[in-house]
Amino acid sequence: MTRISRLLVTFVASGGFVGFIPLLPGTAGSLLGLLVIRIAALSRWRLPSFEFLMLFVVAFIVSCGVAGSAEKIFAEPDCSAIVLDEILGMIATMLGNPTSWRWLIAGFMLFRLFDIIKPWPASWFDRLHGGTGVMLDDLAAACYANITLRVLWRISRT
Repeated sequence: MTRISRLLVTFVASGGFVGFIPLLPGTAGSLLGLLVIRIAALSRWRLPSFEFLMLFVVAFIVSCGVAGSAEKIFAEPDCSAIVLDEILGMIATMLGNPTSWRWLIAGFMLFRLFDIIKPWPASWFDRLHGGTGVMLDDLAAACYANITLRVLWRISRT
């Protein structure tokens, strides 16, 4: 791997080097994901749900490869500097949910909770090797957070 490609993989996997923040890099990566969602929500550019979902799937697949390459660069499985999984996890948490600050903060807290406690199958995915394992445990946590957020949103509307 060339020096440039190593730098590019490190930059993307660490969320623009956010993953190198010494304290709570996963939380910092999740906050970056929250910021990305908020900026996208405020933009005039909108993708219909199906197209956004397809874009997310492609980004997730590419991210599995990037995370796997980053593990080799850092010579550490699921290195804490890799926060791409948290960024995409926050995006998955908010898919189809309201994006006002109130709901973004609730989604952030739920995602961090489920990412930390790792209920099954997140705990099983967490034991997988390579970039797919790095990414899948956060996707599972995001699914739990997304569903919980949807339930809370429905309850709040009644």
